[in-house]
Parts: sequence; structure tokens; C-alpha cells
Amino acid sequence: MEDIIFKITSQVEKLSAICEDRDRVAPELYGEHQVMRGLRDLNGKGVLAGLTNISEVHAKEKVDGELVPCPGRLFYRGYEVKDLVNNCRAEGRFGFEEAAYLLLIGELPGKKALEDFTDELSERRTLPQNFVRDVIMKAPSRDIMINLAKSVLTLYSYDEAAEDTSIANVMRQCLNLISQFPMLAVYSYQAYSHSNGNSLYLHNPQPELSTAENILAMLRPDQSYTPFEAAVLDLALILHMEHGGGNNSSFTTRVVTSSGTDTYSVVAAALGSLKGPRHGGANIKVVRMFDDMKKKVRDWKDDEEVEAYLTRILHKEEFDQSGLIYGVGHAVYSVSDPRAEIFKSFVSRLAAEKGRSEEFSLYAAVERLAPQIIGRERRIYKGVNTNVDFYSGFVYSMLDLPLELYTPMFAVARIVGWSAHRLEEIVSAEKIIRPAYTSVCERRAYVKIADRQLEE
Repeated sequence: MEDIIFKITSQVEKLSAICEDRDRVAPELYGEHQVMRGLRDLNGKGVLAGLTNISEVHAKEKVDGELVPCPGRLFYRGYEVKDLVNNCRAEGRFGFEEAAYLLLIGELPGKKALEDFTDELSERRTLPQNFVRDVIMKAPSRDIMINLAKSVLTLYSYDEAAEDTSIANVMRQCLNLISQFPMLAVYSYQAYSHSNGNSLYLHNPQPELSTAENILAMLRPDQSYTPFEAAVLDLALILHMEHGGGNNSSFTTRVVTSSGTDTYSVVAAALGSLKGPRHGGANIKVVRMFDDMKKKVRDWKDDEEVEAYLTRILHKEEFDQSGLIYGVGHAVYSVSDPRAEIFKSFVSRLAAEKGRSEEFSLYAAVERLAPQIIGRERRIYKGVNTNVDFYSGFVYSMLDLPLELYTPMFAVARIVGWSAHRLEEIVSAEKIIRPAYTSVCERRAYVKIADRQLEE
């Protein structure tokens, strides 16, 4: 069957040019109407849109009655994330399942409760009969996030209670999706890889393995991995699991949930949000930026040469000419991103084990130099720092995850946060989310077609 090629015709170009002209809103109007673009003020503070018990992003504290930036902290249900991570590591166990229980249920589980919850997830780590063949293997997309969304929407058809929005049923659906997401992501990648001429490996998940272990075992042809590799991936999943209700995909989850629709439609919408390069795809940009940097900076240990390259990026002379140093800066954190701080402590050890310490040194140099350069070259209203995306892509590359799975791994973790926000929205809100927009278009009298003086 021949490929179908969709061409941009001259008519489409003409219509798009008109659209681009008509749809542009003058920037000064936002200030005139006191609209906060991106729902954030100049200091990055978001417009308050709701209340949540699920997580807290702490980036400012009161000093003499004024809010001032402080080192960032992240809390899940009131517990600091670094404490969750440190205790799991100290006890030599995986933490994804414990953090998932905490976010969904609101309390830290006891030993028996955690074992039961882990068993529950394991039992649900399955897909409908022939689902892989009939859904995942058919028309695999080069973007695995599209395959994920397609799979999630198709799962609706297999659920006899798909439209039931009772808490018990939504909890069932969420537990299913949390358990199935690793399979959907890895199998979708294998289908895509196979469509490009590579061998096909479809390993079943093992009930005795953790979520992180199963991901590595399902992905690799020989199913082998080291305990430290699995521990680092487990850490990444915990840190990406949730980040306050205001992030784009979690807010999408709450907006779509408020309409009263089904779980599968909500999660598909959240996946569409996370897919965007301004959200979940940022770590891919970081990796590609460093790949470009490694080709053009001859001496990675020369601060002046690294600084010159970063300066050229800001001047839109390097990489993708966007003027952005990817992985540096965050909408909320202005002193430090706690997730990046936690990541960094594990990255150096992993880099040493993988023989990539020189690359880690380059990352560390950019982390040190970029905020200084941005502060010098740009007029900024708040500080900048490296965010979680800065190191996560480097970690995934050292774990031999293909680039196509970077954002899906984010989704494998964030489905837990989305589930928690969906449940909280159903329980607490009971009102559709509908913000206001002010029209700045002039009112006009209708003109009959014979009297219209327009260019054809």
C-alpha cells in the first residue's frame, strides 16, 4: 500500500497567512487588560486556580512580610520527597510503589499494606487478549506518546464500566493504567523499532520485579540489568511522579475531569499535554543540545570555550536558534530544583560506572556557568537554575533507554500524579473549570457577499 502524502497547497498557505494575521493579539493588550500570559506573573508565580492535598512545590518563603526565593522543596502529601528517596535507598528497596500508594491514598503504607498494594499492581500488569497484536503493533507511530494515547483510548472499548465515574471504579481504572503504562510504553517502542527493520522483543513482565526492574527487563533483549541501574530508574520515576496541580498536564487532567468525562479520555488529554516539548519533551532537547555542544566545543574542560558556546545559544547562533539553554530555568523554582539536586547525587556515580565521567563534568560546567551567563545576557525577573530535565535525559542515555522513550518514561511516572488529581477533582470540585477570556476584536456589521471588498 502506497504512503499517503499530505501536501500543503497554495490555498492552505494563503488561508494560514490570513489566519496568522487575524489571530495575533498585540502583546501590549495583555498588560492593558491585566492578563497574566501563561497564567503566571513576571516572577513566575501562577494564578491560583485551586486547592490540593496531593503535593506542594515550595520555592519561596516569607521574610519580613515579603515572599523571597529560597532553595526549592517538593512534598508529596506533606512528606518531603528527598526523605522518601533517602529512606528507600538506605533500606535497599525500591520506592515507586510506596510513593504511588502515598499519592493515591494519602498516607504512607505499613509493610503489609505496601506488600498488598505491590501485589495489586503486579496482578494488573496485563493487557487484553491480542491487544499488543491488534492495537500496539498496528500502524506504530514514530512518537511513542501517540501510541500511548491511542492505546489508552482503545482500552476504553475493553472496559464495560468505562463511563462509571464513581470513586471505586475510577480507582480501579487508575490502578490498571499505572500497572499497564510500562508495558504500553515499552511495547510501543518495540513495535516502532521493529517497523524500522530491527528485531522484535516482547518480554512479559515478571510479578516478582518492581516497576523499574520490569521496565529494564522488558526493554532489553537479554532482560539483564544491574541493581544500581534499576535503583536509578526507580529514583527517576519517583521524582517525575507528581509536581503540584499547576503543571500543564496535571492541570489538563483536572480541567478535563471537571467536565465529567471518562478516565481514558482524561488520561489521553494529559498525554497530549505532556508530549509537548515545553513540558515532557524538554529532556530530549537537553540531550540534543549537549550532542551539538560536544561536537563544537573542542575542550570540554575549558570554561571559556563552554561559556562562548552558551552565549552563542542565547544569541540564537547555535543549536536550534531558539535562544534557550535547555534544562536551565523553571516556572516556579528560582534558586534550586530539589529534583535536580537529588538526581545529581546519583548521576556522578552512574557516569563513573558507565565510563562517562567526562560528559558529567561537561554537564556540571554548564550547570555552573549557564545561570551566570543568562543573568548577564538577559533581563530576568527571577533567578535561574538547572531543572530536573537537565540531568534526566543524561541518566536515561546512560541506562540505554532510546531517545523515543524519554517522554513516555515521564508518563509512566506521571500517570500516578494524574490519577491522584483526577480522584481529588471528582471528590472535591463538583464544578466544571471554565476560565474567562476577554475579546479584543472590534464588533462589525455584516456585509453581503456582493459588497465585500476583499483581496481574492
